Amino acid sequence: MLNNYFKVAWRNLSKQKLYSSIKIGGFALGIAACLLIALDIRHELSYDLHYPQAARIYRAVIDWNMPNARNAYFPAPFASALKNDLPEVEKAGRFLYSELFGAGNSQVRRSDQAQNAYEDGIIFADQELLDILQVPFIYGDPAHALSQPNTIVITKRKADKYFPHENPVGKTLIINDNKDKPYEIGGVIADFPVTSHLQCDFLLTLKGVELWPGEQTYWLANNYQTYFLLRPGTDVAKLRTKLSAIREKYLLTSAQQTNNAKIIEMFEKVSFDVQALKDIHLKSEGINDGLSHGDIRLVWLFGAIAGFILIIACINFINLSTARSAGRAKEVGLRKTVGADRGSLIRQFLSESLLFSFLSFALGLLLAWLLLPYFNALSGKSLSLPWNAWWLAPLLIVAVIAVGLLAGLYPSLHLSSFQPIHVLKGNISQGNRRSRLRSVLVVFQFTTSIALIIGTFIIYRQMRYILDKKVGFEKEQVLLIQGTNTMGDRVPAFKKALLQVPGVKNATVSDYLPVAGTKRDDNLFSEEGKTAERSLVSGQIWEVDHDYIKTMGMHIVTGRDFSMNMPTDSQSVIINQTMARQLGLKDPIGKRITNTNSFWTVIGVVEDFNFESLRENIRPLCLVIGRGSSIVSVKVSTADMRGLIPSITAVWKDFSPHQPIRYTFLDQRFARMYTDVQRTGRIFSSFAVLAIIVACLGLLGLSAFIAEKRTKEIGVRKVLGASVSNVVVLLSKDFLKLVVIAMVIASPLAWYAMQLWLENFAYHINVEWWVFILAGSIAVTIALLTVSFQSVKAALMNPVQSLRTE
Repeated sequence: MLNNYFKVAWRNLSKQKLYSSIKIGGFALGIAACLLIALDIRHELSYDLHYPQAARIYRAVIDWNMPNARNAYFPAPFASALKNDLPEVEKAGRFLYSELFGAGNSQVRRSDQAQNAYEDGIIFADQELLDILQVPFIYGDPAHALSQPNTIVITKRKADKYFPHENPVGKTLIINDNKDKPYEIGGVIADFPVTSHLQCDFLLTLKGVELWPGEQTYWLANNYQTYFLLRPGTDVAKLRTKLSAIREKYLLTSAQQTNNAKIIEMFEKVSFDVQALKDIHLKSEGINDGLSHGDIRLVWLFGAIAGFILIIACINFINLSTARSAGRAKEVGLRKTVGADRGSLIRQFLSESLLFSFLSFALGLLLAWLLLPYFNALSGKSLSLPWNAWWLAPLLIVAVIAVGLLAGLYPSLHLSSFQPIHVLKGNISQGNRRSRLRSVLVVFQFTTSIALIIGTFIIYRQMRYILDKKVGFEKEQVLLIQGTNTMGDRVPAFKKALLQVPGVKNATVSDYLPVAGTKRDDNLFSEEGKTAERSLVSGQIWEVDHDYIKTMGMHIVTGRDFSMNMPTDSQSVIINQTMARQLGLKDPIGKRITNTNSFWTVIGVVEDFNFESLRENIRPLCLVIGRGSSIVSVKVSTADMRGLIPSITAVWKDFSPHQPIRYTFLDQRFARMYTDVQRTGRIFSSFAVLAIIVACLGLLGLSAFIAEKRTKEIGVRKVLGASVSNVVVLLSKDFLKLVVIAMVIASPLAWYAMQLWLENFAYHINVEWWVFILAGSIAVTIALLTVSFQSVKAALMNPVQSLRTE
């Protein structure tokens, strides 16, 4: 019997090639989209699950109870206190992102070679961090690889780069040409997988490291990220309450010992929290940790888009199946007349649906494989179909059956409900032609498609707004030369030599840049002498040289810039407008401010500029004269970059002959902060196009069906004088009404969703009415072209042939 069902299903599929192609093609596109997005979601949700003890690994989070003051940086002795004071903590380890202290932009070489290579995946870490993560070792002793001073652990890819085909344990590397401090390789670990939030290639030991004398026992400076392994069965909620005891025992006690009201006020506001390892990648919104993160909201958004596209494809199946029900009515009537019951008919139609589902999945899997390189380019990832995974075949079989049954359930119930007597009277055709259900489903399809089109327009407009917005500094034609800290005391001379190059306008030396990914230094500031509650302001302090503001094209709104002719500027500060406002300084020039350790006199106020993502408001900022040396920023006055770069490279080789020059441009670094927005826009637009294609396939099938059913009517109208345009309007107006209704429904839904998305940006566009009109017009135009294809074809048919049909 089952074999007979599939024979009949195949016969119907072969007989109705157009409708079968639309059903299978639409289904396949929807399935391909779902497979691609499912791969992406699986990738995002799998972060850090590969660590053997991932379920018991947490990291500490500190909240200063101020705006933009939640982070993962803790005092050096915090890890020891966790392990000693909390029996629930089995191990505790730290790491220090070396970018904060210059090692992130490092030159590395073998001790027996002269040529350096640039490396940026460098951190300082405890031996205990390796114990907690249990990273697989290829060479070396996992228990002692970082237990001695001046030891280093490297990944396999770096071992292959510097020591090909050999065991490098015991050999040494020189970092930043510091020959007096070679690092001995204590082990080689497997490369961190892409699904690890921690990405590095060099782990330098923290054993014997002090950022300043006494730093390892000092509780009032926060530089280390702390991870810990809990014992099995630990109640995390109770652990959170115990963290307050550590805060009081160590942090507040140390603050009170200073007898400084500002410091005591600062640390009394602090609270500690914990975050599970598996949540770090997707659920770290608002936590400053210097790491790259995903967004759980985007994961579920793309999952919803995939679901909607699959639903649109299922709607095509349902619409076309019910629309052609009149064609199957005689078959149903005859089967029931010869004794077939409703159950056997339902099984018959479900078998057809399963056949369509199987063919669609086969084609969808092929399309997903073909489109995967394009999707990887959109998402910036390297996803692959898990052909060898044991679960893939069972999952696909279950999906084929589930989707086939769900898509075919309503058509099978509908078709099997026909009564033979109604079929013989010819009452089926008229009712199905004006099916309200089909209209509702078409409206749903185009509502989804129009909403995606609106979302695409708004995302792209926000992207252009970000890239074109005046951010308070000149990001164009600023060349960033990195890794200059390896020159040591020769950096000022290098800067001076650059100024002699034709086309170089200005140059400045600083580790701090107004783009994300460069050095940052959070502090708490107040006006000298102020002790009132809420007098503390959380802000940044940047060390710059005398040419920083001029090179970056920033503007002094009151006061003056730093001057080489003013020796007292070493004790002076330039603040931004936000700092002046939050400190309550109406006339800031000459005022004294402090961060509890140092005091400065305000000599100028710089116009606010965005130095982080436009997702955030501008934060308070202080600029002081310092000695940062890792980046030289060069303002050029020529558009001939091809001619300028060789001249700058020649200067570099004079000062650093054993390492290659590395440079980028400030505007490129600025744009890189928004790659996630660009990717979101590209993915949105791609799936919007896909959704509209799938919806229009269904519309094409329905319009072909309507034109076929009204062939004789069209012939009569043409005989009576109707023009081609009259016939096209007749066949198109009902569908266009549905698309207009969809536009009315989609507009407020898309507006609400995009308003929520735009709330992630402190600076964003206003959603204007014309976006909805444009998106709706595009959908109407596409729908009209789709329907007109069949309408014009029907209108051009010879009336004589039309009158001979039916």
